[in-house]
Amino acid sequence: MIRRLNWGCGSHPEPGWINSDRKAGPGIELSCDIRAGLPLEGESVDYAVSIHALPEVAYPDLVPVLAELRRVLRAGGFLRLGLPNLLNAIDAYRRGERGYFLIPDEDMRSLGGKLVAQLVWYGYSRTLFLPEFAEELLRRAGFSSVHHVVSGETVSPFPEIASLDNRPSESFFVEAVR
Repeated sequence: MIRRLNWGCGSHPEPGWINSDRKAGPGIELSCDIRAGLPLEGESVDYAVSIHALPEVAYPDLVPVLAELRRVLRAGGFLRLGLPNLLNAIDAYRRGERGYFLIPDEDMRSLGGKLVAQLVWYGYSRTLFLPEFAEELLRRAGFSSVHHVVSGETVSPFPEIASLDNRPSESFFVEAVR
């Protein structure tokens, strides 16, 4: 049986996944801080997905968090990350593309205000990402190979690994192999 982890699921746990988040809630099986370790045996998960959760981790904890995700993956297992792309936001700002930003006018009217509020996501985001930065972190965490992929597509043998993708216009996606 395939075991799959949805790390940082927030208030959107998915049926058929091991849903994990810092906060407890309906459908969240693992309510814990990954920095203290996931309550899963090593090499017990076939693949893991995290969509827009890693930005909430402070810079010094990024490699240890990724290494913990690697620890629970079986040999040859995949980690898929969806991360906000800093360059997409800056490009949208430079083009004056207000529709790119998810920040409502009642929260921030200026384009620059929308840019900053979205980058820090109301104070939740602690780290900004570019594809090559994510790749470097994954390699430092011990992943053997890293693949840049587009939303909805995968290089893994698990087509459903991309089923949690969202916000493709502001995100990049990367898959790493244990």
